[in-house]
Amino acid sequence: MFKDTTYVSETTQFLRDFLEKNPDVAKGQIEGRALLWDKQVDRSFETAAEAASVKQKAYVYQPE
Repeated sequence: MFKDTTYVSETTQFLRDFLEKNPDVAKGQIEGRALLWDKQVDRSFETAAEAASVKQKAYVYQPE
């Protein structure tokens, strides 16, 4: 209702200034994301792995 849109926290100011002075950081973030997260998922491997899994016993430490 009474939102102050002019307020910017110190953290936000720091990050904006840092990224303005170091534009290569944003490029590195995008490259890092592509390296670790933006991958094609092989669904056939996932279903094969689930089919090959062995069900764990109810109590693992119980001797047979």
